[in-house]
Amino acid sequence: MGGVRRMKEILRTNNAVALSYATALLEEAGIEAVILDGHTSAVEGSIGAIQRRLMVREADQTRAEALLDQNLKAEDRARPTPRR
Repeated sequence: MGGVRRMKEILRTNNAVALSYATALLEEAGIEAVILDGHTSAVEGSIGAIQRRLMVREADQTRAEALLDQNLKAEDRARPTPRR
């Protein structure tokens, strides 16, 4: 069991664009990420009942979460506020 790497969830979403963006950010930073439940979601017809999970190595969790927090918050600030 010495070779088993522990994985931690850092994002759970039905938003394919957010998942792709997060994966690209992590890859650019040299953090390996794995998407779980993608096939299950597709089998269910992608109706949103099953969210996909983005996982990273436990050792990368803190850095990955900080990277996503920083960049996803920056994205939110750049997005115009919808008018009601």
